[in-house]
Amino acid sequence: NSQTAPTIITGQTAETSIATDDTILIHDTSASALRKMTRANFVSGIGGTNTPAFLIKQTSVTSLANATRTKINLDTSGIDTDSGLDATNKRWIVPSGKGGKYQLFYQLRYETAADFDDCNVMIYKNGSAITSSWGVNRYYNSFGNAFIADLSVGDYLELFALQSSGGSINASTDDFGLQTYLGGYKIIE
Repeated sequence: NSQTAPTIITGQTAETSIATDDTILIHDTSASALRKMTRANFVSGIGGTNTPAFLIKQTSVTSLANATRTKINLDTSGIDTDSGLDATNKRWIVPSGKGGKYQLFYQLRYETAADFDDCNVMIYKNGSAITSSWGVNRYYNSFGNAFIADLSVGDYLELFALQSSGGSINASTDDFGLQTYLGGYKIIE
């Protein structure tokens, strides 16, 4: 009040939204001055998006031979914001300019009511396992996990499974919802 009249503020009500070209008054401490800035400049560099984001799955079951590490037929995407799916090679590839830390998650359901030991589901990065889930199948179990990985441009991810049921069984597709998948998104840093 000692410097300006309260009447210079028109409307004197709180704003519920702000347009990109609206201006905001700020105090510049380095110059001891009151300055104006557009909303667009004020918020530039704040926030971000969690992209790329992807969720890839198989369109038909993958047959898993007994005691054989088998790549899952990930050939379609439910979500793939940056087109990283390589359906021919059944993998997701980190797109150009999109390296960084990723939150990854996966699940596989063994399509059998038989109980057996030694179920293993793995994520491979560039041909080598980087994480796995082990368990015992008890009536159509699903196995999965979530973790954070550092990925570089061109790195590729694949989903593998191993089972020791004594015979071939399938990795399930959709049954009361999505059953076998690999997904993730880039973490905002």
